[in-house]
Amino acid sequence: MAHVTEHSMHYGLAAPFHNAVAAVRHWNARRNEYARIYDELTRCSDRELADISVARSQIPEIARAAALAL
Repeated sequence: MAHVTEHSMHYGLAAPFHNAVAAVRHWNARRNEYARIYDELTRCSDRELADISVARSQIPEIARAAALAL
């Protein structure tokens, strides 16, 4: 899944509001990516996870790394 990030400069009184909105959008995109990866991996059987060399205990760490990569 591709993500598009728009960066624009805002000045004046509206800048803090625009920056806050951008931060919330970025946080939400990361949260959604974490949930997507986590759900996809937890649906895999132990055999499927072994095929990709992933232990079930590694799923949260992998999902977190994918979310932080955004």
